Amino acid sequence: MDGAEPVLDPMLESLPDAVVAAMEVRDAWRKRVAEQGGGLEFLISDLARWRPGSAVKVAFLDGDTALHQDIVDATKQITDACHLELDFGLVNGKFRRWKTTDTARVADIQVSFDKGGFWSLVGTDSNDPNISDPANGIGGGPGQRSLNLGGFATQRPARWKGTARHEFMHALAFHHSHQNMRGPCKDEFRWEDDPGYVPTTDARGVFVPDPAGRRPGIYTYLAGPPNRWSRGKVDHNLRTVESPDVIAGPFDTDSVMLYQFQAFFYKTSPSPCGPTGNGEDLSDGDKRGLRLIYPHTEEGMSDIKTRAGAALDKMGDEAGIERSPFEARVVELLNGLVNA
Repeated sequence: MDGAEPVLDPMLESLPDAVVAAMEVRDAWRKRVAEQGGGLEFLISDLARWRPGSAVKVAFLDGDTALHQDIVDATKQITDACHLELDFGLVNGKFRRWKTTDTARVADIQVSFDKGGFWSLVGTDSNDPNISDPANGIGGGPGQRSLNLGGFATQRPARWKGTARHEFMHALAFHHSHQNMRGPCKDEFRWEDDPGYVPTTDARGVFVPDPAGRRPGIYTYLAGPPNRWSRGKVDHNLRTVESPDVIAGPFDTDSVMLYQFQAFFYKTSPSPCGPTGNGEDLSDGDKRGLRLIYPHTEEGMSDIKTRAGAALDKMGDEAGIERSPFEARVVELLNGLVNA
């Protein structure tokens, strides 16, 4: 931006408010339970991941077979790096499909190309029926989208492989690198307007520098089109995630999970928060993270099973116990890990 009119950004990743609200209620409950200790920390640190070594089913709502094959090929870079399979259900040259009229969930990750923007639920939220926005057809329930690559069926972005990998990394429990608590982005972003900024928009309604050259901050800029985000939504999507449910490695500027923002988002140039990767390929750090979460080794698998078993013992695994939907989901996930 730097004194010039900004280019209108595409919409940033954003889930519907109803989905975010359901996640916040669930996460608050899990955090309270985990604070009881006795092995229940597992609820926070591990339940977002799929069972290592498992085949995570994927299905497509729309798009043709050629597009589906391209997505399969792009995600191979992910599965080559870890002990997890993405099962696209290839039969007689066709890949698995799902419909909005389904009465049962067809796949763990249900992909669409028809909604606006690029986004995904994170990890096992992808098939969690408690995380749902029926009005928009988004969530983990039957006939709902959990991952969207908007417009891919008609026109793909220049670095479409990187976009697809980014969203599938979310679906495998990875968060944005700019939200890494070990990174510099929280202090490097220009959250507020320049002092004295007078709200000024162009013909499109985009906030731009005022006549004195003072710039809008991130909160103001994203309040305008096309995102129209509240401060709370900006915080949810861009602020550092200081939570024990996020497995965070070292901050990695080469990561495919690090956004490239416009220059005016940053306080300095070049910014230590700016990406240095090519925007398409997984970094060495991404691959290390995948191996950490989905280990090939018996030792890694044994550790996960032991911690899951301790959490399950603490919660009680007796049949017939009346449980809330949140509790039932946790027990389901823990049993899946213990019985891997």
